[in-house]
Amino acid sequence: MIVKMSKYAFMVYHREYDAFLTTLRELGVVHVKETNSILDNAELQALLTERKQVSTAIRYCKSLNSQTKGVTLAPARELTKAEGLKLVGKLEEMQEKQVLLQAEKASLEKDIAYMDIWGEFSYANIRRLKKAGFDVTFFSCPTSKYEPKWGEEYNAFLVNNFQSVTYFVTVTKVGTPIDIDAERPKMPDRGLAKLHLAMEQLLDNIKALNNQLKEYAAGQYNTLVELEKNIQNEFNLSNTLMQTDREAGDKLMLLEGFVPTEEALAMEAALEKDGYYFQELDIQDGDRVPIKLKNNKFSRLYEPITKMFSLPNYAEFDPTPFFAPFFMLFFGLCFGDGGYGLLVIIACAIMKRKVGADFKPYLSLFQYLGLAALVVGTCTGSFFGIALVDVPAFASVKDYFVNSDNLMTFSIIIGLVQIVFGKAVAALKIMSQKGTKYGIAPFAWVFIIIALCCAFGLPMLNVQLSDTVKNVFLGVAAAGLLVAFLYNSPGKNIFLNFGTGLWNTYNMASGLLGDTLSYIRLFAIGLTGAILGGVFNSLAVDMTEGLNVVLRVICMLLILLVVFLLIVLFIFVLVLFLVLFLLLIFILILILILILLILLVFQHLLSECQVIPCFMICRIVAQRHFVGIHSFCIIFTSLKKHPHIMVNVCQFHFILFYFAGRIILLHGFLKLLLL
Repeated sequence: MIVKMSKYAFMVYHREYDAFLTTLRELGVVHVKETNSILDNAELQALLTERKQVSTAIRYCKSLNSQTKGVTLAPARELTKAEGLKLVGKLEEMQEKQVLLQAEKASLEKDIAYMDIWGEFSYANIRRLKKAGFDVTFFSCPTSKYEPKWGEEYNAFLVNNFQSVTYFVTVTKVGTPIDIDAERPKMPDRGLAKLHLAMEQLLDNIKALNNQLKEYAAGQYNTLVELEKNIQNEFNLSNTLMQTDREAGDKLMLLEGFVPTEEALAMEAALEKDGYYFQELDIQDGDRVPIKLKNNKFSRLYEPITKMFSLPNYAEFDPTPFFAPFFMLFFGLCFGDGGYGLLVIIACAIMKRKVGADFKPYLSLFQYLGLAALVVGTCTGSFFGIALVDVPAFASVKDYFVNSDNLMTFSIIIGLVQIVFGKAVAALKIMSQKGTKYGIAPFAWVFIIIALCCAFGLPMLNVQLSDTVKNVFLGVAAAGLLVAFLYNSPGKNIFLNFGTGLWNTYNMASGLLGDTLSYIRLFAIGLTGAILGGVFNSLAVDMTEGLNVVLRVICMLLILLVVFLLIVLFIFVLVLFLVLFLLLIFILILILILILLILLVFQHLLSECQVIPCFMICRIVAQRHFVGIHSFCIIFTSLKKHPHIMVNVCQFHFILFYFAGRIILLHGFLKLLLL
C-alpha cells in the first residue's frame, strides 16, 4: 500500500532557520517540496560531483574488502570535508599509479617476449664492436624470403626461427651499405637479464601498492561512508535553502514539505516544543507527492519489481500486493520443474550466508519463486526433466499428476481469474479517484464476466448446474448489462450511454477473448521446459553409456552443466541481438525524421525565394509528381520564348508545388508514426 502523506507549510524567523532545519533533519520525516531546479545552482552541482567522487571511492574500497578474507574494518574517523576529499584524492593518486604500473608491466612483458626470441646478449659488447669499426644490425624477415648469400655478403648470422619468421644479425664495417629485403626491428634498450630484473622490481612495486590499497580500503572505508553521509546532508541542507521562499524582506522563511501521516503527530509535538509555526495544507492535484510503499513481509519482496517499471502515483493503488501472488504462480508455471525449483531454493539458502543484508531480500524472492516451481513441477510430474508418471514407484499416484490437457485448461482459467481480478481493481481505483458512481459500470462488467463464466464455463468443466442456478447467473449478467449500457457515463443522456455501452461491449468481447487465450503461453513455456529437460537428460544418458556408475554420474552432471551454460549463453546472445536490432531500428527512425526535418527546412528556405531556377522546377516536378509532362513542357516553353515572365510562372507553379509537397510530407510523416 502507499503510505498516506500530509502536506505542511512552515514559517520560521530567519535567525532561527538553521536550528529549525537541524530539528527537521533529526526528525527525518519531512520530504521538502521542490519548486526550484538544482541544475542551475553551481553549489549543488559541485556537491553532487563531490558525492559521486566519494561514492566511486566507496565502491572501490568495498570491492577490495570483499576480495580479502577476514578483513577487519577500522572505525570511522571524524574529518572535515576538505580532509575527506584529500583522503579521496590520495586514493585516486594510488589508482593512477596502479594504472601506470600495469601499463609498464604490459610493456615489459612485450619486450621480454620479444627478447626471448633473440636470446641473452650484451649491449656493452655491441658498443665495443662499434668502437672497433664494426656495426651489428638486427633483421627479421619471413623464413621463405631469407637468402643464405647474405651470410657471405654481409656476415649474416642466423639467431632464431619463430612462427615462420627468421631473426638474424649482420656484422659489417662501419659505413658499409646493406641491401637486404628484411625489416629492421626496434630493439629494447636493455638486455634480457636486465628486463627480467626490472620486471621483478616492478612486480614488487605492484605488490606493495596493492597492499597499500588494501590497507587503505580496510582503514578508510567507514570514514568514507561517513563522509558521503555528511556531503549528502550538506546537499540536502543547501537544497532545502534553495527551495525556501523568503518574505518580509528576507526576515521570514517559508517552506513546504510532506510528512507520513502516521508520523505527523510526533513532528508537530517536536516543533511545538521549540515554538516553530506550521500549518497543515490540503494536497492539490498537481502536487508531486513522494511515494513510500508499505507492505507485508511477502509483498515487500516484490517491491523492486514495481520500482523497476514505475512507482504508482499518489492517487493510485500500490500494485505490488495485487500482482505478487500471480507473479509467483506464473514463474512456477513457466519454470515447470520441481527439481530445479528445489535447486533454486537450496542455492539461495546457501548464498544468504555469504551476501550482505541488502541482497538477502532478492534471494528470499527467488526462494519463493523456487517454491512455486517446486509445487507446480511436482503437480505436473516433472522433476529434473524426469517424467514422474513413467517412474514405476509413482504408478499408484500417476492419475493425480496434472497432464498437458489439464494444464492448458488451468492456464486459461488462471488467466481469466487474473483478468477479472484486474478489472475489479481498476473499478476500485476509479471509485477512489472519481467517485462511487463512476465505478458502478466497471463493476457491472466484472459481475457480467463472472456470471457468464459460471453459466457456460462450469458445464464445460463437467460441473452440472440446475436450471434455477443457471437462470440466476443469466439474470445477474442481464442486470449487469443493463447497468453497463445505461449508466456507463453518469450525468450524460441515455442515448450517449447506450452508444458508449455498445462500443465497450465490442472492446470487452474482443479484448477478453484475446487476453484469455494469450495465457496459453504459460502452458507452452512450461511444457517446453519439461521437454528440454527430458532431452538434456537423454543426451547425458546416451553419451555416458558404458561407463561405471560413479564416473557416469560425474560425466552426466558435467554434461548437464555445460548444456545449461550453453543455453544461458544462447539466451544472452539472443537478448543482445534483439537489443542491437532495436537500436538499429531506432537509429533508422531518427535518420528518417532528420531527413524529413531537412526537407521541411529546405522547403521553408525555398518559400522565401523570389526567383526559382529552371533546375529547381525540374526537381520539384520530378519529385512531387504534382504536374504532368504537359505542364512540365509548358513551363520550359514559356521560359524559352518569354524569359521576362520567368518570375511569374515560377512563383505560380512553386506555390502549387509547395502546398502539395507539404501535404505529401505530412501524410508520410503520419504514416511513419502510425507504423
